[in-house]
Amino acid sequence: MEKYDYSELGLKAGLEIHQQLDSKEKLFCRCPTLIRDIGDSDFEFFRYLRATESEMGEKDRAAVEQTKIRRKYIYKAYNTTCLIENDEEPPRELNKEALDISLGVAKLFRMKPVDQMHVMRKIVVDGSNTSGFQRTALLASDGYIETSEGRCGIDSLCVEEEAAQKIEEIGDSIVYSLDRLGIPLVEIATAPDIKSPRHAREVAEQMGMILRSTGKVKRGLGTIRQDVNISIAEGARVEIKGVQALDLIEDIVRREVERQLNLLFIRQELLERKAFVCEEIYDITGLFIDTKSKVLQKGVKKEQSLLPSSENSEGL
Repeated sequence: MEKYDYSELGLKAGLEIHQQLDSKEKLFCRCPTLIRDIGDSDFEFFRYLRATESEMGEKDRAAVEQTKIRRKYIYKAYNTTCLIENDEEPPRELNKEALDISLGVAKLFRMKPVDQMHVMRKIVVDGSNTSGFQRTALLASDGYIETSEGRCGIDSLCVEEEAAQKIEEIGDSIVYSLDRLGIPLVEIATAPDIKSPRHAREVAEQMGMILRSTGKVKRGLGTIRQDVNISIAEGARVEIKGVQALDLIEDIVRREVERQLNLLFIRQELLERKAFVCEEIYDITGLFIDTKSKVLQKGVKKEQSLLPSSENSEGL
């Protein structure tokens, strides 16, 4: 039995499903969609992120902040990748096989294809794409699926290229593998029609079943990912990214609802106590010396490492 009445709490939730397509070639080049062993890499190169002006003459704020870190991105390349993955050659014509698969998926979700499809660019600041952006195209919208809680709208279906696979972090450097970069995938977003944690799982299961029924999507760990968007009345919309297992979806929705309820309770307590923001800054690091939270432990250790040796000894 559920702990909360989610309709009374004003729960709104939606899913974004990212599913790799089982096409022979990548989305914007003719390289095969093979995942390689890291030891098969033929060579590697590195890049630094640099923020540039858009067509509007503006720089993306997130990109500008990321450039200040001066993080080095190292890319592993293979004999099954090409200059397009390296961002040293323009993209080729969009993969028609991937487009046909995507249209078939859109039809199964009762969606309406667009009259004209245009490839757009989404800025990427984590180094997972050598070009600094991800290519994506809106293909269809305004669909739905039938569920035990009524219709759940399917707002949009986009065709886009998969990101490079993160291998490891070495100091200030991040190592990526280019074998996954450019694999075609569909991004399918539902309307905020999900009414409960169980309903979220039902919607995810049904969408996964429809995708698998085509016989034209990749299977296995990492080939499908789900992002969950959750909010309650008076709360804020939160996106939880990269959910891999269906079993986790229900628990994630429940826990996020509980987290938002606790935040609202704290807000009310502060209002009742007439709490206010003090302009004076106090160092309260010492209050968390014995904390059991690993996140806070890491912060405390970092603060202590910045203190002069004499002060550090006194604090311990």
